[in-house]
Amino acid sequence: MIGTSRYRKCLLAGIALGAFGADAPVRAADIKLPVKAPYSHPLFDWTGFYIGGHTGYSRGSSNAVLSDPVPSAAVNDSIFSGVIGGVQGGYNWRAPSGLLLGVEADLTFPNYLPSNSIISRLVSPNSDVFHSLDYVGTVRGRLGYAPGNWLFYVTGGFAFAGERFINTPAAGSDEKIINVRPGWAAGAGIEYGFAPHWSVRLEYLYSQFQHADIGFPQGAQHSSSLDFQQIRIGLNRKVDWPSAPTWTQTRDITDPESPRWEIHGQTTYLPQGYPAFRAPYSGENSLTPARQAQATWSNSLFLNMRLWEGGEVYYNPELLQGFGLNDTVGVAGFTNGEAQKSNFPYPHYNASRLFYRHTFGFGGGQEELASSGTQLAGKVDVNRLTVQVGKFPVMDIFDGNAYAKDTRRDFINWSIWAPGAFDYAADKVGLTYGATAEFNTKNWALRGGYFLIPAVSNVNSFDTRIPERGTYALEFETRYQLFSQPGKLRTIGWFNSANSGSYRETLDNPAFGVDIALTRRGRIKYGYVINLEQAIADDLGVFARWSWNDGKTEIMAFTDIDASLSLGTSLKGARWGRPDDTIGIAGAINAISRDHRDFIAAGGLGPLIGDGALNYRRERILETYYSYALSKGIWLTGDYQFITNPAYNADRGPVHVFSGRLHGEF
Repeated sequence: MIGTSRYRKCLLAGIALGAFGADAPVRAADIKLPVKAPYSHPLFDWTGFYIGGHTGYSRGSSNAVLSDPVPSAAVNDSIFSGVIGGVQGGYNWRAPSGLLLGVEADLTFPNYLPSNSIISRLVSPNSDVFHSLDYVGTVRGRLGYAPGNWLFYVTGGFAFAGERFINTPAAGSDEKIINVRPGWAAGAGIEYGFAPHWSVRLEYLYSQFQHADIGFPQGAQHSSSLDFQQIRIGLNRKVDWPSAPTWTQTRDITDPESPRWEIHGQTTYLPQGYPAFRAPYSGENSLTPARQAQATWSNSLFLNMRLWEGGEVYYNPELLQGFGLNDTVGVAGFTNGEAQKSNFPYPHYNASRLFYRHTFGFGGGQEELASSGTQLAGKVDVNRLTVQVGKFPVMDIFDGNAYAKDTRRDFINWSIWAPGAFDYAADKVGLTYGATAEFNTKNWALRGGYFLIPAVSNVNSFDTRIPERGTYALEFETRYQLFSQPGKLRTIGWFNSANSGSYRETLDNPAFGVDIALTRRGRIKYGYVINLEQAIADDLGVFARWSWNDGKTEIMAFTDIDASLSLGTSLKGARWGRPDDTIGIAGAINAISRDHRDFIAAGGLGPLIGDGALNYRRERILETYYSYALSKGIWLTGDYQFITNPAYNADRGPVHVFSGRLHGEF
């Protein structure tokens, strides 16, 4: 038999070993079996290039004096503080002993709230000077010790701060001076490599800058000091060169190297312009009749993590920059969905989304959720309850539409990508805090939510009288098949309980003029939305929206529209051999109520409109675009909008708006 000889040899060897150990009893516990080595986390390779982002909190101080022509106002240790965010990149070299040498550069930007960037304001009989911070940057060396996956370091080097000084003199026009002042920075931090290419850090930096002496053309002199402290948390990603030992050709730079979290990102640059148009008169909120061009730029990261079964947290830091045409006023159906009601000459940081989501499954089979910036990939029960709480836009949850919803990929006019008469809760960049619940089945879904509403119309602060004040919304979505093609019908009912003014009460009291703020008190505003999307073929679809509100009280957050109808179609480019291209065309008709139009005609102002007079006609908008796929994840779009009766005024326009859009995502 095969193996018999080997068996006998093993048996004899065993007997011999037993004889050598015959003087000791043999027990099972004495038998030494091979032991598997315990799992050890591979050491993080600190050597190499890296890029990353950070967020945190800053606190600065400044001592300033305004001379006009003699010292007339002073601020001692003016304090400014707020949330910050930015980017960094650098190179590390680690010696075998654990000594680490590195160099790093970074840029940090203040939060989008104006109070976070205003350093000081000095007023004299002849001048009124605002001093604000645009950005802070450093170029530093790093010295540290990295015994393994942990790094402890100190850092120091060159610092610089970008700032602006705006003087509003008692006579004459505003004077603006942009200044960059140098300085030095020092700090320390701790960093941990938690995946082969990813590390997280906690860092403190102190920066002190040179004294600045600013002279304005009309003679005012502004002198100030500046120092700046930051405590921040950062995320870094190593970038391997092809010659690096850890480089693999198939590895994506966005690979999180863990199934528990995902990272996505996007950048969108959107310039717009129009030629001169007819306008016999203009008001404070009028679209400027002279030709102009402006641009917006947004940069976003989406960091999403699965905490436990059903529980997920989402964080979306953004850097926003740019101006809407005419400071985002002059048209009710505004022309750029990327333009918020804040003008940022330099990027401003914003935590646009920070929320927790929990999903409870109730069977009914399973479906696969695709990975996106606001959705972790994975299988979930078809019948499920999803609860979400935190900071996010109302429109993340309500009024979905496959053809007109994403201003970075498809239509960009406010009254086409969204229901114009839905005055949903939002600050000036379109965000709020709220809680929602959604119950989903195969054929329908029911969604409800409560959101904090602005304290007054068109501001960044919220009314925290919960639940007395806020936006309440309910949406029912039904899914169906029409000629074997899918379709969806969504119906939304909503109401706002807000501290708002009444158009009619303002007009009925001559002592108020058109100051609607004098009539503000707790009031209810309500409305509804009907939203239809229907596929005609695999590459062709149509959509329609009808939205309405009662039009009695001032607009709280969105735009000056009380009724809106939009229709459109979208076609993919598969028929001409470009399946990632899209062409779209849509139109919108917007209107305001009788009370609203009387208020505007009397010289009143809304968030976006107010010409000082009004020859009322419905606002009509036509938009068409072609999105050309340059490569995977990058699109170049040309967009044209034709607007008649801008801001409902037949005395002005028409306006031809031309736009470009460069969008990339991963």
